Amino acid sequence: MTGTALIPDYHQVVLLPREHGPVVIPEEFRDENGHMNVRHYYDLCLIAMDTVFQRLGITDDYRATRGHGFFTAEHHIKFFAETHVGQRVSVHFRNLERSDKVVHGIALLVNDTTERLACTLEVVAVHVDLDTRRTTPFAVDVAEPIDREISITDAVDCAAPVCGAMGIRR
Repeated sequence: MTGTALIPDYHQVVLLPREHGPVVIPEEFRDENGHMNVRHYYDLCLIAMDTVFQRLGITDDYRATRGHGFFTAEHHIKFFAETHVGQRVSVHFRNLERSDKVVHGIALLVNDTTERLACTLEVVAVHVDLDTRRTTPFAVDVAEPIDREISITDAVDCAAPVCGAMGIRR
């Protein structure tokens, strides 16, 4: 995990895998303050996270056949710049760390029009047995792809502007 003080610039973030977008912000995303409503930042980041989970094999089939899935333990959203209707955004994702049952990552929503980091959505997700509703370790075929993603995104020279209040407890 990297420090909380560094905020990556647009050109660093776009080196990370793009998981969603580009999306042009429609009129219906506007809020009463004239910029994109907070719920849409959140939704766009969650779509990107779902894309990552799908790639890791955490699919409807995985849940049905293995009876395992992820529960979100924590989310933290932070805003850095406004996004307006008509602007183009993309969401990139960085897996930060994992334990045998927990993964910690961050979605970074960038405004491609202004070339600025607009927001981050940090997540801690717990791998669970859907029958017992208790945590369970990752199988090797799930842990290895997570580790691969961590090594790929760690190779990108991009700070992870984590909140510092959440992560994997040791």
